[in-house]
Amino acid sequence: MGKKVYFASDLHLGLPTRKESLPREKLFVQWLDRIKPDTAELYLQGDIFDFWFEYNRVVPKGYNRFIGKIAEFTDAGIPVYFFTGNHDVWMFGYFQEELGVEVHRKPLIKEILGKKFFLAHGDGLGKGDLGYKFLKSIFISPTLQWLFARLHPNFSLWFGNQWSVSSRYSKEITHKFRGEEELITKFTRSELENTHYDFFIFGHWHSPIIYPLNTKSNLVILGDWLVNNTYSVWDGETFKLMQFNEKGEDVVLSTAN
Repeated sequence: MGKKVYFASDLHLGLPTRKESLPREKLFVQWLDRIKPDTAELYLQGDIFDFWFEYNRVVPKGYNRFIGKIAEFTDAGIPVYFFTGNHDVWMFGYFQEELGVEVHRKPLIKEILGKKFFLAHGDGLGKGDLGYKFLKSIFISPTLQWLFARLHPNFSLWFGNQWSVSSRYSKEITHKFRGEEELITKFTRSELENTHYDFFIFGHWHSPIIYPLNTKSNLVILGDWLVNNTYSVWDGETFKLMQFNEKGEDVVLSTAN
């Protein structure tokens, strides 16, 4: 068993089509192969798929390279944690039952190699953004999910992918992290008023950064695998924000204080 913990998010597999996202999937699988020998745990923090919906007997076509590689991790006894994002919120039991992945729909607070982590995709946390929170409440409604499941998969999965591509996603990939202006920064600071966390780790914003909140706490935005190919790694001593380039090289972008 390895001694490093890895964090990644926002692959948006299937965007804009499965065929066009295939090189991205292959690159991510190459990265998974690279890290597997020294991985203690792997955290996938949302929007791994650009759209995902599970029927009782049907799951979306494609992504076999990625899914098979995750099965290799869990079969080897490496825990994999999957956080649902705003694009793959309709994930139900398939990954748990078929792959042995631990799926989280809410933030997870956990001690990892001696430090306290607050882990989530990050969307909808804290105060504000009421319009988005209302929309999300509709999408997580069991009634809506039941009605959507009544549609034939050929139509529903096509419709879901079309909706996802035409959503506000194009704005998200160009988002630049605005520091103290961000709602997520305000949320983390409010959390620190009551409890100490060494690291807050989120996806969602696509702007990779380690943002110090004080001398002992950091906010980390993981970035994405659309533009940045970024991830984070923690070995119990050093926390790094890294990039995996197309040459298969790992580049250190920044290190936490």
